[in-house]
Amino acid sequence: MDMIDWFAWRIIIGLGCMWLGGGIFIVKGLPRQLKSGPQPTAPKGTPEAFGLFWLDQYCYIGLTLLIGGLVLVLISLAGGRG
Repeated sequence: MDMIDWFAWRIIIGLGCMWLGGGIFIVKGLPRQLKSGPQPTAPKGTPEAFGLFWLDQYCYIGLTLLIGGLVLVLISLAGGRG
């Protein structure tokens, strides 16, 4: 694979990650741990606590995809050879 193909694939993968992460971020926003002010809590071991935990994980996945995709696109545009 020559450099043009690798450049194109990194851009495509980065934009795809940004698209998926951005969609998650738009739907859910930041995880509770990164928000200021009082946040909803639930007693330990309850189904509500389990739901809050997974919603936070969903937010972290969205942030990781969004930031990782942005970094990949920026490295590609900057001419990085990583």
